[in-house]
Amino acid sequence: MGRVFASNPLSLSVPDPAFESWLRDSGYLEVLDNSSSASASAAANPASNTATAVTHGILHYLWTFLSLFTVNPFSKRTTDDFSAATPSWTREFLGFLDSYAFPSSPDTLRLRVHENVKRYARNYASLFILFFACSLYQMPLALVGLLATLALWDFFKYSNDRWKLDRYPVIRQFLVRIAQCATVVILICLNVQTALFCAFAVSYAVMLLHAAFRKLTPAKQPSRGRSSR
Repeated sequence: MGRVFASNPLSLSVPDPAFESWLRDSGYLEVLDNSSSASASAAANPASNTATAVTHGILHYLWTFLSLFTVNPFSKRTTDDFSAATPSWTREFLGFLDSYAFPSSPDTLRLRVHENVKRYARNYASLFILFFACSLYQMPLALVGLLATLALWDFFKYSNDRWKLDRYPVIRQFLVRIAQCATVVILICLNVQTALFCAFAVSYAVMLLHAAFRKLTPAKQPSRGRSSR
């Protein structure tokens, strides 16, 4: 690593895209998180603890937290993020108390959000399903509406296979439009969209807070051969 980077990489205040890409591919992206957190801790504890320094620190943390609302966690996501194995819920996803810390800067916050959402995409998707199931449990009519729409389309599939509607594309398209209109009416009248919105809002908030406060951990564990050296 010393041969590749002549200068100390921890001295970089703003992560260079090429260096950040190299750290991500090598499994050492947490180096940026740890270095920025250490520099922020040193800046937050000046020798003279004046009222100006305290006010500056409060505004800094407030600005960092408000920058959370400007981050789009889905901007760099791909379908491959959901094809990997689900990380462990205890050791990797939740971790321990020392696994969480306030982000030192808006750049660190964005780095954490994008990387953690990529790593724990399947965990967040499972949480959304859990919250949606809880919403349906609290709203029985929405559950009835969801089951009714599933039954409607299952009946349409059965009718399509039984009467060979593929041979009559005009009739089939007409029946599809009727089924779509009936689905929309059922979902709206039985407040399925409300349950879906509540589940999405709660899961989105949990995802952002967890991704922002969860410190980055090594994506790749060193092998025994390297550790022995």
